[in-house]
Amino acid sequence: MRIAVLLSGRGSNLKALIDACGAASFPAEIVLAISNVPDAPGLQHAKDAGIATLTIDHRKFPNRDAFDSALDVALNDCAADLVCLAGFMRILTTDFVERWRDRMLNIHPALLPAFKGLDAQQQALDAGVKLAGCSVHFVRPGMDEGPIIAQAAVPVLSNDTAETLSARILIQEHVLYPLAIKLITDGQIRIENEIAIIDRGGDAQGTLISPNAH
Repeated sequence: MRIAVLLSGRGSNLKALIDACGAASFPAEIVLAISNVPDAPGLQHAKDAGIATLTIDHRKFPNRDAFDSALDVALNDCAADLVCLAGFMRILTTDFVERWRDRMLNIHPALLPAFKGLDAQQQALDAGVKLAGCSVHFVRPGMDEGPIIAQAAVPVLSNDTAETLSARILIQEHVLYPLAIKLITDGQIRIENEIAIIDRGGDAQGTLISPNAH
């Protein structure tokens, strides 16, 4: 499966995907990394791995439709099968999202459908939840909406700040994104009534509780 990654910043999830795709057993390859920010630090991860990079500066386009059209051309030119948003800080138009329906993923640092949008970790702290985490989902026109493929949870500690909680969630993001992609490449995901169903034997057992009882 040919993957294109869209990013705007440091690209830590891009790096995690590059590392995953480097394994001989991983059934996907990254063929292009696109950023809307010139000289985004994350592009260096792709360059270091010999992956093609492209900058499409959104500020040079008159509107979102024109920018998204340029994105669409680039993705089709590289024959992408799957598009992975990895810290891509642009709201995509409905037409673009629908063109890539069920072929575009996003990772969000919250247990969706809770805490959508920016500053999800601070939202979790403000709400007083005891478990936070991250979600990989198929992209839909609504912000951080779409069938959820996989989630990972971390406990919220009493002394957490948005920064410390973000750091623990990020570790799980780097595990979760490759896992979600492998589920797709292995043909284990199907969508029914806008819910992602995992076709695999032996559902996960056990319970994650926070705080733990001693």
